[in-house]
Amino acid sequence: MAETKREIERKYEADASTQLPDLTGVAGVSTVVDKGVAELDAVYYDTADERLASAAITLRRRTGGDDAGWHLKLPVDSGVRDEIRAPLSDTVPRALSGLIRSRIRGAELAPVVRLRSARDVRDLCDADGALLAEVSVDTVRAERLAGDGEGATAAWTEIEVELADGGDPRFLDKVDKKLRKAGLQTSASASKLARALAETAPQGRQAPLGRQAPPGRQALPEPESPAAGPGTAGDHVLAYIRAQRDALVELDPAVRRDLPDSVHQMRVATRRMRSAFRSYGKVLDRAVTRPIGDELKWLAGELGVDRDQEVLNERLTAALGELPRALRTGPVRSRLRTWSHARRGGSRRRLIAVLDGKRYLTLLDTIDGLLERPPLLKAAEGQPVDVIGKAVRRDFQRLASLVERALDVPPGDDRDVAMHEARKEAKRTRYAAEAATPALGAPAQDLVRSMKSLQGLLGDHQDSVMARLALRDLAAEAHAAGESAFTYGVLYGREEQAAAAYEAALPGAWATITQTAQVCVTGRAPDSL
Repeated sequence: MAETKREIERKYEADASTQLPDLTGVAGVSTVVDKGVAELDAVYYDTADERLASAAITLRRRTGGDDAGWHLKLPVDSGVRDEIRAPLSDTVPRALSGLIRSRIRGAELAPVVRLRSARDVRDLCDADGALLAEVSVDTVRAERLAGDGEGATAAWTEIEVELADGGDPRFLDKVDKKLRKAGLQTSASASKLARALAETAPQGRQAPLGRQAPPGRQALPEPESPAAGPGTAGDHVLAYIRAQRDALVELDPAVRRDLPDSVHQMRVATRRMRSAFRSYGKVLDRAVTRPIGDELKWLAGELGVDRDQEVLNERLTAALGELPRALRTGPVRSRLRTWSHARRGGSRRRLIAVLDGKRYLTLLDTIDGLLERPPLLKAAEGQPVDVIGKAVRRDFQRLASLVERALDVPPGDDRDVAMHEARKEAKRTRYAAEAATPALGAPAQDLVRSMKSLQGLLGDHQDSVMARLALRDLAAEAHAAGESAFTYGVLYGREEQAAAAYEAALPGAWATITQTAQVCVTGRAPDSL
């Protein structure tokens, strides 16, 4: 069974003669407890092309010390990693291998580096004896186990300060001040593995130091940065596609760990990429991107199986909680729970099976292939302001037609459908404007904000539509069971009122949006129109 620990630490350069200063001088430290020296032996695993190291991920099997076992470290922020631990075994535990599947795909994991360390440990404790941080002086011997540099060795000494579980990260600043005053400098390497790979790399070859390489592929050339120069329209679009690919791969382990908002964010990445394919069809050949977009739609659907039902259930539960007690008749709350549970078409097990499945991994490989050999059309060579600006204007014009249709259709089912179509187009236009921001600047940012506002209004309306459909089902089930359907009718009426309010707000919101967005969608300032 794997367990997770948030690791917050800092590393410092040292040598064999380095002496730790008196750390009882650090504010809050009452005692420094000498815990002795532990002998640690760790073998680090990676693919032959070091995909994990390129993403600043480490996977090791360590013996010795009080935490022997398998450790997978996933970067969270500078100096912050989540360490997922599993018991010792001869092979990589499935609980850990799944978390790196989006990186390694079908590649094999093999030992790449062995680190043997003598760790001299001190515990920094407060007046009550509670642990504040652990300080260690590590004497490290590294040996490369595979590749061109097989057999190469390196040795160094470093100091590591790791915050106690649940501790205040600001405490490390106090320790840092003391160590720096004693002449110590921050380590240039983010981890022991990164240093070992760098110092045992063959002559003339630079080991990966944290820049993410394309998962599952050989390194791609860096795209020309829009900040460094104008580049081409193709450069800008591919940079946006690449960012969404990276988001999919990076969010995969978070989804598997069921971290908050991870499923939603991964779903958004699929939508952004699909929208970019559609919006920039003059840049990337739609004959190539359309099938990928279809697969992204499938993945988004799998990710949303439970989420859509969860959102609807939350809305209905909140609405029920706002009703006065006198308007709640019958077992409404228990029926709502039963109804929601019965309609949850997915499960954690099903979602993990999707992420482990061949179809999903093939999709990731296909996206990598597109980025390696992009199907660029002639417009891709054009100036970003012209090509990308034209694409955004085209999306906005489609949106304008859909909003105007929604405003013209009488209230009822047809208007509900029209507003839903406008909502989807608002989302696409928003994503197109996001991709255009590096090229178009502030006007595109204004359009993104406007589209988020419109998307929110239309999304609230669609949620009301779905809530009314659900309430009709619930009322029918309650009536068939001999229960009162009164409360469902009350909630239905309130949702009708909410929908009417959203519809009434749309003309004014749209007028404001068209005025705000006109610089981006016309290419002219307001006073020149």
